[in-house]
Amino acid sequence: MEKVARRRVNESWMRQGVTMADPEHTYIDADITSIGADVWLGPAVCLRGKTSVGAGARLDAGCVLTDSQVAEGAYLKPYTILTETVIGQRAEIGPFSHCRPGTRIDEDARLGNFVETKKTHLMAGAKANHLAYLGDASVGAKANVGAGTITCNYNGFTKQKTVIEAGAFIGSDTQLVAPVTVGRDAYVGAGSTITKDVPRSALAITRVKQVNIEGWADRFREAQSKRHRGDE
Repeated sequence: MEKVARRRVNESWMRQGVTMADPEHTYIDADITSIGADVWLGPAVCLRGKTSVGAGARLDAGCVLTDSQVAEGAYLKPYTILTETVIGQRAEIGPFSHCRPGTRIDEDARLGNFVETKKTHLMAGAKANHLAYLGDASVGAKANVGAGTITCNYNGFTKQKTVIEAGAFIGSDTQLVAPVTVGRDAYVGAGSTITKDVPRSALAITRVKQVNIEGWADRFREAQSKRHRGDE
């Protein structure tokens, strides 16, 4: 009976202009709000609850949407998970992105491989393309968040907010310890831990100075070889 009901739901949407790559393995709840014309749904897509999908959007294989809104022309790459999330026009999400409740991704923004968000707003044209966690954060228009960036939003008792203003550039492997603000057009050097506000157009960097010890590797290998041979 469930297969019969699912087939009827899917056929109804296909008659309204929705394309399904594999209708037998597409799962759409009966109470979905709307799916626009020319939407493309890949295999194993699941649409749940009060979800809506705008015209011309593309949802690739394995996407799971619950109580979320996807605007016209957005592209959800494979295995994107959305819960209580709003996606703007022409935004690109995934693959393997996880948007938790309270996420809002504005038009032309990008959320990429293995990025997780929670109560976070990416404004128009902002990008977080790789391996990041953005929780309780505001990311301004056209800001860039580098790979491995974490907003440290929880101190064990309360959640705090991170603000990244428009045009800011966050280098890879940065920890932003909330509450903290990175000003408009500012830069944060890769590998930094930011605990204080960064002024507009400033560079913030907290790396330890690099020291090169010449010949150390050769001496280390020689010592280890002698030890294993029993010379010492």
